[in-house]
Amino acid sequence: MSFAGVPIDFILFALTLAGVALFHHHTLAVALTGLAAIALFKLGFGDFGGVAGVPGLWKLLGHEWVTVANLLGLLLGFALLSDHFERSGLPALLPRFLPDDWKGGFCLLLLVFVLSSFLDNIAAAMIGGSMAAVLYRRRVHIGFLAGIVAASNAGGSGSVVGDTTTTMMWIAGVRPGQVFEAYAAAVTAMLIFGVFAARQQHALQPIMKDNPEGASVDSARLGIVAVILLAAMGANIFFNLRDASVLDRVPVIGIAVWLAIGLTSAWRRPTWSLLPGAFRGSMFLLALVMCAAMMPVQKLPAASWQTALGLGFVSAIFDNIPLTALALRQGGYDWGFLAYAVGFGGSMVWFGSSAGVALANMYPEARSVGAWLKAGWHIALAYVIGFFVLLAVLGWHPDAPVAPSAPSHTTSP
Repeated sequence: MSFAGVPIDFILFALTLAGVALFHHHTLAVALTGLAAIALFKLGFGDFGGVAGVPGLWKLLGHEWVTVANLLGLLLGFALLSDHFERSGLPALLPRFLPDDWKGGFCLLLLVFVLSSFLDNIAAAMIGGSMAAVLYRRRVHIGFLAGIVAASNAGGSGSVVGDTTTTMMWIAGVRPGQVFEAYAAAVTAMLIFGVFAARQQHALQPIMKDNPEGASVDSARLGIVAVILLAAMGANIFFNLRDASVLDRVPVIGIAVWLAIGLTSAWRRPTWSLLPGAFRGSMFLLALVMCAAMMPVQKLPAASWQTALGLGFVSAIFDNIPLTALALRQGGYDWGFLAYAVGFGGSMVWFGSSAGVALANMYPEARSVGAWLKAGWHIALAYVIGFFVLLAVLGWHPDAPVAPSAPSHTTSP
């Protein structure tokens, strides 16, 4: 069924996204209402990947449950991790090493960028948010929050272990060097939005110039942070190298994170009271992920650099996992361009990536689409400039199709 040539599914999804943008104080209710409306419409009048009714819905859930479980495990687990990091006392010692002016904020964003090249982008963003909370006495500009999310997404876009989409490409046969090319665009974008975001933050609240008196590091909490991060990285790399199909069947990365949290809880007790708030934010993202999974997207436009550029804007509101899977099945892309587009593009809206949703759980004021777009205008500018720098420097060199199908497991959208 369609209206004016547009499938009703897409209209319902668009209304859901509009509701999120307009009613940013009720995002969870809007997302769950949209999910229910789309599911009921497809049960009554549509299908799920060609299978109608409850069997189709059950098949979809069977396909997506690993994605959902991994995301939930990571978002909740990294909420506890960021609290451990903040309470470790290390952020309070950073003024000793960071410049006192706007360049201190730029260095913080650069640190997030580097961390995300080998860590999950959710973890990198939340660590960045924890550092910002201390260094700026919790007065953080929304433009700087957008910069933290953008730095985490840009940093992971050129590494096959830095983002779920690039890991999917790696499993499908794309060489790490092809993905690494994305850094030509990502570094360019970082230099642009990083300067604007750091200056916005400095104008609102200058960085802490001196360490608080008596500041010290709790090495046990830092050790717990390291154990949790190593568990996530180790599970991801181990199964990708040994048997990547396991990642499609079992949410091993989320399980690894929670095993690490459980084993280290006797060392330092996590702040369990953070979980209810983190759970509500996580349910919002998972509702949008499931809405996107139910959209009847079977094919992308013909592969070209123009299509890749457009996918970056689409990924700001649409889950980038199915977009990447479709691109891998279709083939014909220059994978460095695609990695940058779908990885960094989600930074343009706060709910466009799991890193943005995770950071919005820490800073609820970031949940306004209007405020994010107004304060984070430099993200879209940096995205476009970075893309065309990549095009000018390396050129568009598409590959043939690399696989008949693509894995769907995820650590973050």
